[in-house]
Amino acid sequence: MGCAGCAKNPARIALEIAVVDSSFEDVATKFYEHYVLIAESINEAKLWDEHDGFFYDLLTMPNGEGIPLKVHSTVGLSVLFAVSIIDFKKIDKLKDFQKRVEYFKNYRIKAGKYMPNEQVREGENILISLVKKEKLIRILQKLLDESEFLSSGGIRAVSKYHEKNPYFLHVAGGTYSISYDPGESTSGMFGGNSNWRGPIWLPTNYLLIKALKKYHQYYGDSLKLEYPTGSGNMLDLERISDALAKRVVSIFEKDGQNNRPVHHSHADFYHRPENKELLLFYEYFHGDSGRGVGATHQTGWTAVVAELINDDAWEWE
Repeated sequence: MGCAGCAKNPARIALEIAVVDSSFEDVATKFYEHYVLIAESINEAKLWDEHDGFFYDLLTMPNGEGIPLKVHSTVGLSVLFAVSIIDFKKIDKLKDFQKRVEYFKNYRIKAGKYMPNEQVREGENILISLVKKEKLIRILQKLLDESEFLSSGGIRAVSKYHEKNPYFLHVAGGTYSISYDPGESTSGMFGGNSNWRGPIWLPTNYLLIKALKKYHQYYGDSLKLEYPTGSGNMLDLERISDALAKRVVSIFEKDGQNNRPVHHSHADFYHRPENKELLLFYEYFHGDSGRGVGATHQTGWTAVVAELINDDAWEWE
């Protein structure tokens, strides 16, 4: 599903350049069409489960049979990453691009084919998204559920639902399973690294937070959800993205006892005067406690927390 971003981002870049160099209109059109085709494949390839309200991986067997891998994981959330807003006024002078997009859209509508973009009124900004509003809401209801993805330190890579409901797949004479592992792996796979089995990863949290801001830019106050799910506390997507960013940053902040979640059981060491401001940017973080887990020496992606602070801190008071 991440391939959609490979089409969306070049399209945005091409559009920016096309404003000053019309020869890039063709490039922008090409990547826009690629994005639409990727969106179609995701939405029409039986990856969406209407009953569960979630996207799943599909294991295709040699005989062509497709087996949905019904795991509540980042896989089903990644469709939210590839979202963008086309400023209609900005591209108003890109007549060739507009003409081609309009033709492409009309052709697909007449042919009954999937179209990912939505538009409120003629002449306003256009949302480019892999999912329609109805699917977005259902995915976010799981994302913001504390019994599923939402933890005190951000979004888990695998839902806590699988702690009591591990997933089993029986195929080709073998049995394979996945459960919720919030920290170190409970199996020897990947050298004992739990990877995407439940911990909090900052790259995916960053992408989700930024995606929610983009959705809010389009939907505004017309779209509000419970945060957390079931709380009755209704917030728009910008307020929700701010709240998620605050949860991520809280991993590194001191609590009432001057302990930081990232340090957890090593708190005494970090209470020493010479260590009290020492922070390590771990590879990932425990899905329940926020404790730092994994490598501490090759974790440049964890540094995106600094941008979350820079972007959003002023909105938290």
